[in-house]
Amino acid sequence: MVNKIIKSVFFGNYFIGVLAVALSLETIIQLQLPFNSVVYYALLFCGTIMYYTYAYAGVLQSNSLDNQRSVWYQQHQIQVKFSQLFLLLLCCIFGVTELLHCIANLSLLSWIYWLIMVAIGLAGILYYGLLPHSLVKLNLRNTGWLKAFVIGFVWAGCVSLLPIIILQLEHGPYFADPVLVVWLFIKNWMFCTVNAIMFDMKDYADDSNRQLKTFVVRFGLRNTILYVLTPLCIVGIFFTLVFAYYRHFTLLPVLFNVLPFLLLLMVTYTMQRQRNIFFYLIVIDGLVFIKAICGIAGMAFVAT
Repeated sequence: MVNKIIKSVFFGNYFIGVLAVALSLETIIQLQLPFNSVVYYALLFCGTIMYYTYAYAGVLQSNSLDNQRSVWYQQHQIQVKFSQLFLLLLCCIFGVTELLHCIANLSLLSWIYWLIMVAIGLAGILYYGLLPHSLVKLNLRNTGWLKAFVIGFVWAGCVSLLPIIILQLEHGPYFADPVLVVWLFIKNWMFCTVNAIMFDMKDYADDSNRQLKTFVVRFGLRNTILYVLTPLCIVGIFFTLVFAYYRHFTLLPVLFNVLPFLLLLMVTYTMQRQRNIFFYLIVIDGLVFIKAICGIAGMAFVAT
C-alpha cells in the first residue's frame, strides 16, 4: 500500500507540484512581500502536474517498458487520463477565478511584466513543441545541451518572477527590489539547471542511442560532474554570497542559503554509478524542496 502511494506521488508528478508551490513561497518570503492568493497556488500546483505528466502521454500509447516509470504509466492509463482531465477542469476553474480577481489591474501591469510572462510561456510551449509545426518546427526538449537550461529557465521564471507579477495583479503595484529579484532568478535558474542535468544522467543510455547530445552524452558522467555541474554549483554559491553581502546577512542566513548548493554538490559526486529512479525522484528533487525550506528558514534570522 505504501509503495503504491509513493509511486503515485512521485510518478504522478504530485511532488513536482509541491516543489513549484514551495519555491514560489520561498520567493515571496525572501522578498518580504504579501503572499499570493490560495487560488493562485492551487492553479500553479495543478498546472505543474499537468505539464509534467504530458511528457509521458506517449507512454500510454506505446510499448515503452524500459523503466519503472514507463511501466507505471502503462499500467495506470485510465487513472492518468482521468487525472489529466480532472486537473484540466480544476485549472479552468482556478484560472477563471484568478482572472476575475485580477482583471481590474491588467491594464496597470507594466510592459516588462507582460514580456516576462510571454518569454516564460513561450519557452514552456516550445519545450514540448506544442505550437503547430506549420508555424514553428521546434522542440526544445530535443536540443541536447540546451535542454537543461530551458528547463531551469522555465522553473526560475515560474517560481521567481511569476509570483511577483501575479502579486501586482492581485493587490495592485508592489515594489520588489530588482537586485533581489534578479538574484533569486539566477539562483533558481542555476539550481534547477543542475537538477535537470542530473536527471539527464538517468537517461544517459537512451539519449546516447537517440543521438541527443546532452551534456552527459557529450562529455560523459565524470566530466559532466567536474566541468559542468561543479562550476554551476559554484556560480550559485557565488551569487548567494554576493546577495548575502548586499543584504548584510549574518552567518546563519548565509549558511541556510548556501547549504542547498553544498548538498547539491555532494550528491553530484555520488552519481558516477547508476542509480534507481527513486533516487532521482526523491533525493535529487528533494534537494529542491530542501532549498525552498532553507531559503524560508534563513529569513527567520534576517533583521527586518
